[in-house]
Amino acid sequence: MLPLAQRLFMTTSSRVLRFGPHTALALLLIVCIFAAIGKPAQPEEHPLPITLAWENDILTIHHSGIPGGKIDTWYLEAYCRAGSTDRKWEDSLISHETELLSINEERTVLKLRCTLSDGVTIDHVIRAVPDGVTLDLVARNPGNTPSLVHWAQPCTRVGTFTGTGSSVTNDKYAYLKRSFIFQDNDEEPDFMPTNPWAMEARYVPGQVWCPADVPRTDVNPRPLNPKAPSLGLIGCVSGDEKWILAMAWEPYQELFQGVIRCLHSDFRIGGLAPGGEKRIRGRFYLVPNDFSSLLAQYQGEFPDKKSR
Repeated sequence: MLPLAQRLFMTTSSRVLRFGPHTALALLLIVCIFAAIGKPAQPEEHPLPITLAWENDILTIHHSGIPGGKIDTWYLEAYCRAGSTDRKWEDSLISHETELLSINEERTVLKLRCTLSDGVTIDHVIRAVPDGVTLDLVARNPGNTPSLVHWAQPCTRVGTFTGTGSSVTNDKYAYLKRSFIFQDNDEEPDFMPTNPWAMEARYVPGQVWCPADVPRTDVNPRPLNPKAPSLGLIGCVSGDEKWILAMAWEPYQELFQGVIRCLHSDFRIGGLAPGGEKRIRGRFYLVPNDFSSLLAQYQGEFPDKKSR
């Protein structure tokens, strides 16, 4: 049998001569209405569960499904020189300013630019994706002298997410028991405090894990764990145990458990020659609490997954 719209059109066409142009026009309008009704419904576009904001050096990842509804990251806390492990913290810093270049209407893509005191610029393109955030960076040295910038610190605050924020407990380190790295086994997370756990440094407490290809003299001046991480991934489990938040960079300088209810995956630049350019990529994972699924995704996106 012919479709309804086609049968109506044929009937209408046969009556055009009988009823004149005005009646025919009315009948054609009816045909169009029926044809529109008969069209299959178009699937609705579902917005991403994650949106972004950046203000006063804080990158905010909004997600209504997680405890607290957001993750704040001090972005960026610092750019640092090499030789930082046993030196006054202020002497390792390279001052910088960060500006917001743009953010789209949906608040899913934002662009930042950091300008260092030595003239180096680092452009950041930060995108919300269904399971977190991607970060693509380009560092450039437009000057005529080498830049000493070796690494940088994004500082991710996890107190509220882990259910151990200041409104819940006065214990600033209660979040450790929900925080993890991969130290001994690529398949199972090591929750903090790990074994071993360093206790001595220029500044205490805290814990730093240095990958095998980064000089142990070039990391945060907090207690340095004797073991290198087996994966460049650090994160925590939410207070309701439904979510995992994890961070990764390639290349990365260190993994760091900090002192303001924070976790760090800190990215590596490694200096910049005059006219030089380097690319760095990062990832925030915000996924259901399934470590095997997280690892499969991480290893797919960072296939050179061993300590770097």
